[in-house]
Amino acid sequence: MSAEAADREAVTGSRPCTPPQTSWFEFLLDDSLLESHLQKFSPDPMPVQLITQFLEQASKPSVNEQNQVQPPADNRRNRTLKLLALKVAAHLKWNLDVLEKGLSIAVLNMLVNELLCVSKVPPGVKHVDLDLSTLPPTTAMAVLLYNRWAIRTTVQSSFPIKQAKPGPHQMNMLNHVQQEKELTENILKVLKEQADDFIMVLEGVLGIKKDFYVHTMRTLDLLAAEPCTANGETECSTAGLRISADELHCQVRYDLGTVFFQQGCTNPPCYEKAREHFLKTRELLSKLGDGAVHCRIDEKRLAGYCQACGVLTGLSDASDMQSTPMTQIHSFIRSGNYKGLIEIFLEDNLALSLPNHFRQSVLREFFQKAEQGNLCQSLEDLQFVFMISSHELLMVLLKDDERKTLIDQIRKRSSCINLCTKPLTSFYDIPASASVNIGQLEHQLILSVDPWRIRQILIELHGMTERQFWRVSSKGSAINIELHIFYMFMDFVHARQLFSACLELVTEFSPRLRQVMLNEMLLLDISVHEAGAGSSRERPPPDLVSRVRGYLEMRIHDIPLRQVVGEEGVAFMLNWRENEYLTLQVPTSLVHKNPYVKLGQLLAATCKELPGPKESRRTAKDLWEVVVQICSLSNQHKRANDGRVSLIKQRESTLGIMPRNKFIIFIRKLREPLVLTTLISLFVRLHSIVRDDIVNEVTAEHLSIWPTTLPNLQSVDVEAVAITMKELVNYALTLNPNNHSWLITQADIYFVTNQYSAALHFYLQAGAVCSDFFNKTVPPDVYTDQVLKRMIKCCSLLNCHTQVAILCQFLREVDYMTAFKALQEQSSHDAMDSFYDYIWDVTILEYLTHIHHKRGEAEKRQIAIKAIGQTELNASNPEDVLQLAAQKRKKKFLQAMAKLYF
Repeated sequence: MSAEAADREAVTGSRPCTPPQTSWFEFLLDDSLLESHLQKFSPDPMPVQLITQFLEQASKPSVNEQNQVQPPADNRRNRTLKLLALKVAAHLKWNLDVLEKGLSIAVLNMLVNELLCVSKVPPGVKHVDLDLSTLPPTTAMAVLLYNRWAIRTTVQSSFPIKQAKPGPHQMNMLNHVQQEKELTENILKVLKEQADDFIMVLEGVLGIKKDFYVHTMRTLDLLAAEPCTANGETECSTAGLRISADELHCQVRYDLGTVFFQQGCTNPPCYEKAREHFLKTRELLSKLGDGAVHCRIDEKRLAGYCQACGVLTGLSDASDMQSTPMTQIHSFIRSGNYKGLIEIFLEDNLALSLPNHFRQSVLREFFQKAEQGNLCQSLEDLQFVFMISSHELLMVLLKDDERKTLIDQIRKRSSCINLCTKPLTSFYDIPASASVNIGQLEHQLILSVDPWRIRQILIELHGMTERQFWRVSSKGSAINIELHIFYMFMDFVHARQLFSACLELVTEFSPRLRQVMLNEMLLLDISVHEAGAGSSRERPPPDLVSRVRGYLEMRIHDIPLRQVVGEEGVAFMLNWRENEYLTLQVPTSLVHKNPYVKLGQLLAATCKELPGPKESRRTAKDLWEVVVQICSLSNQHKRANDGRVSLIKQRESTLGIMPRNKFIIFIRKLREPLVLTTLISLFVRLHSIVRDDIVNEVTAEHLSIWPTTLPNLQSVDVEAVAITMKELVNYALTLNPNNHSWLITQADIYFVTNQYSAALHFYLQAGAVCSDFFNKTVPPDVYTDQVLKRMIKCCSLLNCHTQVAILCQFLREVDYMTAFKALQEQSSHDAMDSFYDYIWDVTILEYLTHIHHKRGEAEKRQIAIKAIGQTELNASNPEDVLQLAAQKRKKKFLQAMAKLYF
């Protein structure tokens, strides 16, 4: 024995030998291994680890001879792996607590979907539309398990989870983790969208009084071994683990209670539903005792839910009242039983069971009840009231509307109030508050959103320093005003309160500041309306339109006009089709001075003439020239010593009416479809000219109104045009993802940039949105021959040759040459013969029969012959029968394609 071997022997011999972990593939080789492995005291790998390994292996993509990634194959190996995963879950008695703790959402999603598949749940039918009472017991139970998991996952995803930071050894896994995170987020998004359906399914289960059966390892073996009868009833349907109706209802009611409790924060009546389900759960749990097989409920957590629902609804029953002093306190406060409340606190002074923060919360509530509405009524000095009602103590004691009511009452009683007078008394003159310094006040000023509090702080600052009290920054900027403009975009309510307070203060002594405030309030009102009109499309009130016009025409030399207000105003007018004003009524001087008004006028004029019988080219040409100038470059030259001039670099031209980045920002304020369509059309035409590729041009509506040439082509920034076009189409689709014209343009953009899978996605989406997901015929002006030929090319370059042949039938004249050439390819990456049912052209089917016969592919040849033999494809049929057969196959094929590429 060598020295190295001796050393290894010494090391291994000095410690206990650990048996090697069983590998996942060993379970494929030995049918009996799984059951014996799971019976071990501490199996390695653990059951949940096995489920993950089996499903990950079954869902691994394959790689063909051309080193191209393929979806997981539907073969015996993968089917067996999925069955093994289900058998492990059956061994765990489908305990969702265990499965959720040990499996990721993505893996558990695969598991429950596979359970639906093997349990013969009708495909393509929403669970909410199924009558579970008529389904085989194990089939119904599979549906129930899926919907329970969906609800539980939705609820659990709402709980905050602290993410662990990856260590240095984990950094190489970040990409995988990110992919899994995105997959999980997509699953959760779908589950949350369908939450109402899941709830309806579970509520429907409560009406079923018969017992259910859940799959065991034995019944799953039976499913794999025997074919099911026509109605899905097999021995395995009733030979599973029996679950009583009471046990099932107990678990379902608990799950429903949790989801209604979660929804209660936004819909308070849901708390009452949650309470009803939790109380019924408690009743059923008591009835079941220790005999429950399937029901797994944490009784302490259930008790907590019951108590919380009692407090939130005010319907606590006797058992809740006796559980904790905290719930009794809430009840006594509501009923006004202050004597009982004092007794509880005296008892707790010895027991010390109530948290300090809870005791302080109750104390604050009593301060409010004691002081609410009986203070400050006798004060006549509004300045003093401003200060008192803004003090920290009074801010706790009085609500916002109560403080406002108080001041309004005093204002009515006061015959003469000077808003600019400095108060004689200050709260901060009181010794208890003398330690408050200027920096602390400035910090409070920056953070506050309450107008009365802000004014009180400003008064205090004015009394403490010689600086102008509205400036609190070393840079000399009006921090508070700027910050509250920023708040405007976060909280319209507080912004309106602040501006109203400012307007009230400045009205009497500064007309200029009053106008500035009115302008800012106009910007706020535009933003409020546009934010709320995104879905409703409710027209703005005439007063708001009139105020926007007034601002655009304002000519007050000493009032600064903010560019953003004018920009928002023009976008507002375009979005609500105020084209008459922009084209005919806006002052000419304003058009020359304000670039946004000029751009808005050109857009309005072009859009105004588009719906007419003749598309005007004159206004379109003016708009074209302005946009081309925005997207142009200027050359910077340098003269050498010998007199020669050399080009140093190109940069964005300064001759445009605005820089391109500001143009993009303005575009993103537009929402009117015709305006966006016009801009998309312009950039598509401009892109085609600068790209100069006739074969691969992007298409759009109204292309004929634009010029077809550029006199100075070299001056246009080609990259800027391409980027702007893409950004514009992307933005438009965020506003309306169902505009088929924009979808076709987006598809063309992907097509000319060689992104064929993405192009197919948008070509199919364009057809789907205008045909009720292909249940109706796609209009011929959407699926033109050019679009269909591009779809054909996409499929061809993706090596999906059967799809190519089928799409060749969609053309006005069937392209047999392309179809036959595609069918000759032997390395097709689509499902080949499974697509033959979508072919209605007998000539293509006959060619398929010939090809398969020539290759000796008997099975595929029989599939093609069977397709030819369908009576509805008989050439002697009436034309309307043949057309109906073609339409039926078009619909099914396009729907199948959508599932592949969506």
